Amino acid sequence: MSRKRALEGSGSTLAQQEVVAAAIVQRGIAGTTMGDSASTEALARLDRAASELKNRETAKLLAQAIAAIQGRDFHKADKLALDVLAKDERQGVAWHVLAIAREKNGDFASSMRAYEAALQLLSDHGPVAGDLGRLAYRMDMPELAAKFFAHYRLARPDCVEAVNNLACALRDLNQSAEAIDILRPAIMENQDQPILWNTLGTVMCSLGDGQQALTFFDEALRLAPAFGKGYHNRAYARLDLGDAQGALEDCEAAMAYAESAEDLAMMEFARSTILLSLGRVSEGWAAYESRFSHDLSDAPRFLIDAPRWSADQPLTGKHLMICTEQGLGDEVMFANMLPDVIESLGPEGTLSLAVERRLIPLFQRSFPNADVTAHRTVSLEGRVRRTAPFVADWSKVDLWAPIGSLLPVLRPSAESFPKRSHYLVADPERVAYWREQLEAAPKGPKVGLLWKSLKLNGERNRQFSPFHQWQPVLETPGVTFVNLQYGDCEEEIALAKAEFGIDIWQPPGIDLKQDLDDVAALCCAMDLIIGFSNATINLAGACGAPIWLLTGAAVWTRLGTDTYPWYPQARCFATEDFGDWNPVMTRVAQALNETFTA
Repeated sequence: MSRKRALEGSGSTLAQQEVVAAAIVQRGIAGTTMGDSASTEALARLDRAASELKNRETAKLLAQAIAAIQGRDFHKADKLALDVLAKDERQGVAWHVLAIAREKNGDFASSMRAYEAALQLLSDHGPVAGDLGRLAYRMDMPELAAKFFAHYRLARPDCVEAVNNLACALRDLNQSAEAIDILRPAIMENQDQPILWNTLGTVMCSLGDGQQALTFFDEALRLAPAFGKGYHNRAYARLDLGDAQGALEDCEAAMAYAESAEDLAMMEFARSTILLSLGRVSEGWAAYESRFSHDLSDAPRFLIDAPRWSADQPLTGKHLMICTEQGLGDEVMFANMLPDVIESLGPEGTLSLAVERRLIPLFQRSFPNADVTAHRTVSLEGRVRRTAPFVADWSKVDLWAPIGSLLPVLRPSAESFPKRSHYLVADPERVAYWREQLEAAPKGPKVGLLWKSLKLNGERNRQFSPFHQWQPVLETPGVTFVNLQYGDCEEEIALAKAEFGIDIWQPPGIDLKQDLDDVAALCCAMDLIIGFSNATINLAGACGAPIWLLTGAAVWTRLGTDTYPWYPQARCFATEDFGDWNPVMTRVAQALNETFTA
């Protein structure tokens, strides 16, 4: 691999991943990988490798570069490594040094390319594979991270770091059984290693077993009372079990023991959502601004060339551009504030909106006087950037704001949410069309089902029940169930038929993932929609369709209430334990019987 090709773009699987994605901060359970490419041990190993080189000038330059990394002068290390590569582009140690320097400078793309070059050139692949795995993991590429961690583990089968890091990646890939299989013997051999207990706790959390997770986090913290991520993870286990106050105490302890600026930013964001879970809404929104911390590698970076609105600036008569944020469901949920924004702007004001492209028809109909365009969101090398490239004339825009930054002013408490029947307007012609189509379905009330999210990593998976636990709901007599679930759901529909004897009706001629305007109309044609919080149920709620939400005991979006303030028509069914959704499904089945068959 030439130096120019490696630094400017090798077409590698890792370094060249650029995808349109949602700007999401989804921090929760913290995977704790071990090792550091610039640790004392790692640099000593590199120094030994450099000293064994036959070319003494090269050895001297690399020794200086390694010393610069040790002194945290990463720019100097970068320059020295490049000097070596200018003379010999096949010098593997130099590529490794360059990779470390660029990783520490936050240039993940060229760091990846340099690591890959080192991997090709060095005979000892283990250390490079370990460094690559950690960087891929940090960049939210668990599948690639798992491959490199597995490679590292082959080179060092008895290494605690190798086992722990591979288990973290497997957990994020929903391969919890495999993660447990490699953790158990490692813990038996290394019972004094708090990080292994912590990782096992995170695996149990991802399985929804908060109580068992608490036991493992307790052990990790007994062994290491100043383990910040241990407190952070125990906070989420407590939150899963409905103990929001205990979660807050653990989160604040975690912040006191944060080991890095990124860890602290992650914990501050967690604290904001825990405050919201406790109903401390005003405090929670103030802390929620931490989602934009530059210390969070997955925080969205807005590239918008206009003055940013602040809470002390009046909106009357202004041209305000609002960019939606977070995931698709959050874009819809936060739009709850847009009627208030329009009222604040007044008749002389102007509103521009940048939304996910699939939402444009729905938002244009709902806010006909607003200029609605698509934002562009790119996830590149582990960092998310959002722009509003289709705003026609920025010179006319007075101010811009990410939509969530309006929350402290417009929704300072749960009581400040209006009791509107809806704030988005489904296409009335399509609603009528879908009512006709539903007449062709089997007789009985039409109840739409939503049972999962498109992205179900180890962090999010625990928030959804296994499909088989829907059985008592699906067996409600006289009800026709309609599939509203986007994504691949053939397996669940087949299971319902084979094991429960239930046909889930498929609405014809609609793409449930892409045709969001039509999905909104279909939702408004239903008698009821039941499901977990995902994009579709937020669309349904915003358009005024009747919804029953299945939630966790302390989910932050309920803002400490027993209701769902964003959608006043919503009825909530909360679980006390993510590991057992059966009581919730029993209650839903009873309520369904009472509503439609009594």
